[in-house]
Amino acid sequence: MNLARLDLNLVVALRALLEERNVTRAGQRVGLSQPAMSAALARLRRHFDDDLLARVGGHYELTALGQVLLDRTATAYDLLERLFTSQAHFDPAEEQREFKLVASDYAVAVFGAELARVVHEEAPGIRLRFAQTPTSVVDDTASLLSATDGLLMPRGVISDFPATDLYEDRWVFLVADDHPSVEDRLTRQDLARLPWVTYQRTYDAPAVRQLGMLGVEPRVEVSVDSFQLLPLLVAGTRRIALIQARLARLLTSLAAVRVLEPPYEAVSLQEALWWHPVHTHDAAHIWLRETAARVGRRMADVPGLQGPP
Repeated sequence: MNLARLDLNLVVALRALLEERNVTRAGQRVGLSQPAMSAALARLRRHFDDDLLARVGGHYELTALGQVLLDRTATAYDLLERLFTSQAHFDPAEEQREFKLVASDYAVAVFGAELARVVHEEAPGIRLRFAQTPTSVVDDTASLLSATDGLLMPRGVISDFPATDLYEDRWVFLVADDHPSVEDRLTRQDLARLPWVTYQRTYDAPAVRQLGMLGVEPRVEVSVDSFQLLPLLVAGTRRIALIQARLARLLTSLAAVRVLEPPYEAVSLQEALWWHPVHTHDAAHIWLRETAARVGRRMADVPGLQGPP
């Protein structure tokens, strides 16, 4: 396919048509007349050799190919938009723009809050928007990164994309203050027999994969999409939870829980900022990455992360 012969305006029209499933509404959305949008649909049908929108009764439905293109078109649109808003120069004190970062609630609490404080002081016109990490991040990383400005994610979960290291953390366990069968330390037998509270897809985390290598299969009783809920779901129960030490320091005062060291040498956690290669040389994204790395270096100076929180 010769990309030079393609009209990129058709990407805008295609997205509107697939999402609106109505020629008139799609035209209104992108500022085209009904005849102009009908002409765009005709061109798209010729290109794909498919109707894309098929009339069913008094409305249109997507064809099989149209359904496939629906998500791909949104991703392509976002990538093109970010590509053509790239900047050669960026003055954080003067610019007005928003950066979207995908992150877990752990990363926002431990790192994002401090990043937001620094940005507030140094770049008052810059807005940060944090979006929850989807469970599909491992399955379709490219699409996720193409539609955002960065992803906060530990190393060992995804790969093959550029990243800059931010800070280190370590894993600890939470148990209830009044746990009936755990005293001052956990054993590997405890990890196998006690019920667990886990975060989303536990098997993606290197720390949990390490347990499998040790012959421990967590018996998951509760799964939740928020690290910050783990202490509340452990307190007053027989459950245990694996949590980051930096977050445990922030949360242990919120619930009647204790922090215990793993009964094995747990792998460390290296948090990183990942991005799509299209952003690598963009001045605004370079500033964002350098600022994030600077905040991460400051976090390395926090004392006491080698011992219990």
